[in-house]
Amino acid sequence: MRKIALLVALASATQLSAAYHVARHIAIGGTGGWDYPTVDSASRRLFLSHSDRVDVVDIDHQKIVGSIPKTDGVHGIAIASDLHRGFISNGRPSTMTIFDLDKLSTIAEVKTSGEGPDAILYDPATKHVFTFNGRGHNASVFDGEGKVVGTIALDGKPEFGVTDRAGHVFVNIEDKSELADIDAKTLTVAHVWPLAPCEEPSGLAIDRAHHRLFSVCGNQKMVVTDSQSGKVIASVEIGKGVDGAAFDDDKQLAFSSNGADGTLTVVREVSPNEFSVVENVPTARGARTIALDEKTHDIFLPTAKFGPPPAPTPDRPRPRPTILPDSFEVIEVAP
Repeated sequence: MRKIALLVALASATQLSAAYHVARHIAIGGTGGWDYPTVDSASRRLFLSHSDRVDVVDIDHQKIVGSIPKTDGVHGIAIASDLHRGFISNGRPSTMTIFDLDKLSTIAEVKTSGEGPDAILYDPATKHVFTFNGRGHNASVFDGEGKVVGTIALDGKPEFGVTDRAGHVFVNIEDKSELADIDAKTLTVAHVWPLAPCEEPSGLAIDRAHHRLFSVCGNQKMVVTDSQSGKVIASVEIGKGVDGAAFDDDKQLAFSSNGADGTLTVVREVSPNEFSVVENVPTARGARTIALDEKTHDIFLPTAKFGPPPAPTPDRPRPRPTILPDSFEVIEVAP
């Protein structure tokens, strides 16, 4: 009987250990930087923001199957499967590109109502698209045809946003270390909540079943908030240089992609009020943004190889390291 109990305990411990690892590297190539990736699990496609285009990858066969051009300064991609459309935020011209999800062809390019659109999301409850405009300190709201139906003033620089699909959209306010709760129907800010001890929140993920939001922060913390009350529930340590977060509903795990450390922090939701770090998975320097495949539970992190930074100038006193040509890739991390 003791042997059986020991085996059960060992099996349980093995199950609790996430044991994530780098499963493969998908070569993309080309030049230029990147920002948010997006997985469309249904079509088995990964959409990669890549400088002035969106690269589309068949994730089951690890090959590029298309490209959406003329997206200068692209930041993010939102998928609206019910509309058979996708939407892209273009930071430099302050526009949004609408594309056909099946043909990967551009339908239209429309101006945002604020400067510097960064993160973007589609809210299926309202069938609206939200761009979070960093320089404009606001959010543009579009219908599926690309018509602006509202502009929401925000308290500072918005970063990543998520929807609860039940009438609320949430977005981190990076320069104020706050979280804004937007009423998706009235297009007004319902609440603004402080995120202390978080500083400079960027990535955001959501556990819709338990009303939990996961903000990842520049001071190496993941702060968990109650999405109904705004109360900070917990805080755990993560790595340096984070810019992305994800949550796996089935596994009850949250993730933080730490680009400066080259790690992926895995956090278990033991209960809605208890969270613990399971492991820090080595990835690669620069792997700071993240996308989760809900079907396979694999995680995708774009990065590249880096060379020395250019010489400082008055306009760029702290230049970033150069990106080596044709080194752009996606790291796939599997459980």
